[in-house]
Amino acid sequence: MAKLTKKQKESVSKLETGKVYSSAEAVSLIKEITNVNFDSSVDVAVRLGVDPRKADQMVRGVVSLPHGTGKDVKVLALVTPDKEADAKEAGADYVGLDEYLAKIKGGWTDVDVIVTMPAVMGKLGPLGRILGPRGLMPNPKTGTVTMDIAKAVKEIKSGKIDFKVDKTGIIHTAIGKVSFEAKKIEENLNEVLETILRLKPTTAKGIYVKSVFLSSTMSPSVEIDPKTL
Repeated sequence: MAKLTKKQKESVSKLETGKVYSSAEAVSLIKEITNVNFDSSVDVAVRLGVDPRKADQMVRGVVSLPHGTGKDVKVLALVTPDKEADAKEAGADYVGLDEYLAKIKGGWTDVDVIVTMPAVMGKLGPLGRILGPRGLMPNPKTGTVTMDIAKAVKEIKSGKIDFKVDKTGIIHTAIGKVSFEAKKIEENLNEVLETILRLKPTTAKGIYVKSVFLSSTMSPSVEIDPKTL
C-alpha cells in the first residue's frame, strides 16, 4: 500500500471516521481538504440499488447544471451544410461532416461531445467501435441527435451533462470545480441528485440510493448521508 504524503495525511485527519455528512458539509470539506496546485474537478459517485444488466433498471439521464461544470467543453457538430452556420453561431468548436468522419475513422477523437442530426446517424454507425467506448456516440435520449443543433450546442456549452449507471451500479460525474463558491457546488450537486431520484426505475426494489460520495481530484472522498437528499 502506498504511503500517504504529508498533505494527504493532513486531509484525511480532517475527516471523522465513519461519519456521513450533509451535502453542505461535504462540499465545505472538499474545498478544505483539496491540496493540489491546479483547479481540480469536483466529482460525485452515487451507488444505486439497481441491476444495470436489466434494461428496465438502466438509469440514464441529462441534467443542466445551474453553474456549469467549469470546463471548456469541446463540441463537434456533424451537420449538413445548411446547419453549419447555426452550429458555429451557437459556439461549436468544430463544424462539418465528411472531413470529420474521415478524421474520426483515422482515430481522431479530440472532442468532449458530438452533436448531430437524425439524417447523419447512418454515417456514424460504422464508427461505433471508435466512438462508443469513449462515450462520444450521439444519442437522441441525451439530446445530441436533434434537428435543433443550435439549441443542443448552447445547452452543452452552458453546462448540460449526461450520465449513465455503470455495470457496477454506480453513476459517476463531474459537477464543477473546487474554485466554485461552496453554494454553487452544492446547487450543482443537488440538481444531479434530484434528477437521479426522479429517474428511479419502477422495477427497482429495496434501497434506491445506497451511498453518495463527493471527492475532488486526488482528494479523499466524503460520504454524504442519503437520508438528507
